[in-house]
Amino acid sequence: MTLWICSTCGIEHADSEQPPHECVICSDERQYLPVGGQRWTTLEELQQDRSWTVEEIEPDLFEITVSPKVGIGQSGFLVRTAQGNVLWECPGYYDDAFLEKLRELGGVAAITASHPHLTGLPVSLSRELGNPPVYWAEDDQEWVRRPDDAFVFWRDVAEPVPGVTLYQCGGHFAGSAVLHWPAGAGGKGLVLSGDTYMVGSDRATVGFLRSYPNRIPLSAKSVARIASVLEPLAFDRTYSGFAGQAIMEGANAAVQYSAQRYIGWVTGELHDSKES
Repeated sequence: MTLWICSTCGIEHADSEQPPHECVICSDERQYLPVGGQRWTTLEELQQDRSWTVEEIEPDLFEITVSPKVGIGQSGFLVRTAQGNVLWECPGYYDDAFLEKLRELGGVAAITASHPHLTGLPVSLSRELGNPPVYWAEDDQEWVRRPDDAFVFWRDVAEPVPGVTLYQCGGHFAGSAVLHWPAGAGGKGLVLSGDTYMVGSDRATVGFLRSYPNRIPLSAKSVARIASVLEPLAFDRTYSGFAGQAIMEGANAAVQYSAQRYIGWVTGELHDSKES
C-alpha cells in the first residue's frame, strides 16, 4: 500500500495499491489540474530532492518552507506556547530531521489549517508526532482525503490549545478559518489567515477570492462576513499563506478597509470616475 500525494496541491490521500483516479480538490473550480492531467507523487520520491527551513520570524512564531515547493507551496507556521504548540498549514513534505526539529521546539499539540487547499500531510505528521489532534472545519469535512481518528471536526470557534483560537470565516471555503494568537506580535496580537484573505503585494491591504488561481471573486456578503468575524479580534499583525505576505502593523484596520473597498467595487458603489 502506498500513501499517494497529489503533485498539484500536495495533499495526502488514503493508502492504496494504485493512485486514486483524481484529486477531487484539484478538480474543483477553485483549483486546477496541470497540463497533461492528474499527477501523483509519494513522500519517498519527494525526499530525494527537497530541503526545508524552520525560521523563527518573531518570538515563538516559526515559519516553515520547503524547497523546491511541494504542491501549492504554502508557508507553514508553528506557534509555540507554554500550553502546547500549534502547527498551522503543515507542508506536503517532511523527513526525519524535520520531525526532530519540531520535537526540539516542544513538539506539536494540535495541527490545523485555514482550509483544505493548504492541509498538506496532517495525518502522517500526527502519527509521527505522538498523535496530536488534527482540527478540521466540519463544514469542509467532505474534502478530507485521508480519513483518520485524528480528526476533530469543529464549527464557528475552537481552541486547539489555550490562548490560540480558530475562527470560522467562510468565503474561500465554507469552513475557511483564521488562527488568532493574542500573545503574538509582542502582545498586540496576530492572525494567520492562509487564503481566507491574502496580503497584497503592497503589504498594506488584503484581497479576497473564491479561487485565487482561477480569479473567481467572492460575493459582497461573503467578504462582509469575514470582516465581521475579524473586527472584534485584537491583532496588529497578520501573515497569509505564502512567504513574504505580511502586514506588520495595523492589520485589523487594514482588513476592515480592504473589505469595504472590495465590497464597494463588486457592488458598483466604487467605480472609475471616467466610467459612464
